[in-house]
Amino acid sequence: MSTPILEVNDLKKHFPIRGGFFGGTTGHVYAVDGVSFSIQKGETLSLVGESGCGKSTVGKAILKLFDITAGQVVLDGQRIDDMAYGSLRPMRRRMQVVFQDPFSSLNPRMRVRDILAEPIRNFGLAKDGTDLDRRIAELMDRVRLPRDAVNRWPHEFSGGQRQRICIARALAGEPDLIICDEAVSALDVSVKAQIVNLLQDLQKELGLAMLFISHDLAIVEHMTHRVAVMYLGKIVEVAPKRSLFAAPKHPYTEALLSAVPVPEPGAARERIILKGDVPSPIRPPPGCRFHTRCPYAFDRCRKDEPELRQTEDGHFAACHLHDLPDAQNPLAGARGAAVIAH
Repeated sequence: MSTPILEVNDLKKHFPIRGGFFGGTTGHVYAVDGVSFSIQKGETLSLVGESGCGKSTVGKAILKLFDITAGQVVLDGQRIDDMAYGSLRPMRRRMQVVFQDPFSSLNPRMRVRDILAEPIRNFGLAKDGTDLDRRIAELMDRVRLPRDAVNRWPHEFSGGQRQRICIARALAGEPDLIICDEAVSALDVSVKAQIVNLLQDLQKELGLAMLFISHDLAIVEHMTHRVAVMYLGKIVEVAPKRSLFAAPKHPYTEALLSAVPVPEPGAARERIILKGDVPSPIRPPPGCRFHTRCPYAFDRCRKDEPELRQTEDGHFAACHLHDLPDAQNPLAGARGAAVIAH
């Protein structure tokens, strides 16, 4: 297998809590606590989970928008998490981001032409003014916006059009990897579908790799190749899309899938209602972090933290249930994703 475009090894990001008379550190928020995954060239990996599980923190840590606590981030075989900012500059061109809110991520005082020209100039990609204009026109074509719109301001566009501009800006640096941080969650349903289709077309055309961060499993099922499920700062399951949606191997994934609406009249999933609240990332529970809400938890879950390990070809899960005989394991089949008729 070829070298992954991105490798994340045991990534940790702990935010200090400061307080007391002298403003010292009184504790930590364990936002990301030992996350590992890889993305191949041309592949989409979706990172899913509830709000506050650490998905966006993973994306920002990869982009080095802040320093990480521990772990490694490797881009195309080269470690970048310990690079000085000067050395990191050419590597930044190879990984770009599309944020959730297209309006707040665009400078309201810059015309679209200047927004798209900025990364091209910063990375020295244009030979002259004519080449710059050609690149900007090509970017507008790629995201299916009229070329004469480059002279307009961000507030003159709809939400979907603004997100297309953000995608064009991400493409301006000719990246290998794009991190989409909830890139469609703020859009209307019809516009959301258009942006997802655009991202898929761009991936096929340019061979892009994507880390797609989302909580919308219906969108994830439509566009991704593999899925990684996060809970309270840790990845609890990683699998190819079809394998995960057909037969989840972790109780948390099973519960998430049970909440996805079924687009078929007279059909519904067997809904699993989790009890209790998500524990605080300041004091994560011992053992499996999901045991406080898991309907299948037993004694070992409360003491030993499960490791992410392969349960079948390409399917990894962190759950002690898979040490039990199949007759005692409620996740041995495709129970969690079954559709039942009313």
